Amino acid sequence: MSQALTLARPYARAVFAIARDEGKFAPWSDALGFAARVATDPQVASLLGNPGLTDADAVTLLSPDGAGQTFRDFLALLADNRRLALLPEIAGLFEELRADAERVVKARVTSAAALPAGELDTIKAALKKRFGREVEIETSVDEALIGGAVIDAGDVVIDGSLRGKLSRLQSALAQ
Repeated sequence: MSQALTLARPYARAVFAIARDEGKFAPWSDALGFAARVATDPQVASLLGNPGLTDADAVTLLSPDGAGQTFRDFLALLADNRRLALLPEIAGLFEELRADAERVVKARVTSAAALPAGELDTIKAALKKRFGREVEIETSVDEALIGGAVIDAGDVVIDGSLRGKLSRLQSALAQ
């Protein structure tokens, strides 16, 4: 996986620079996301590895409707260099670069039960204060947490779950 990220990084940086210069982060995000989803489909992935598939056919297959010529040229470059399989990594790295440029932190809040909107607003405000950036929150429910929540915001993980507290208590007692 780390080799794929290493190979994908220059492509992600290049496409980010193009999107920044064009002032079109959202269209590039959408197009890269579409191409990455298509490329990860098992049937398409096997097709992309087929030497009988021309680069032009691969570009047509992976381009969403309305994709600009620059995006198609980018896909053609990837096809020519046999790097189409890196599309998911390129898309992920692009999103990280975009979030950093737009000063947005993406946080994932996993709780034992669905959180009311008021609590999510409080969490969002606290994270905004901590990071000094806008915060986008994605939520999920994991009943195995027993109670509380786990917040994953980039490099920061805040485990306020009952399962986490019990685990820390168990470790402390075992010492």
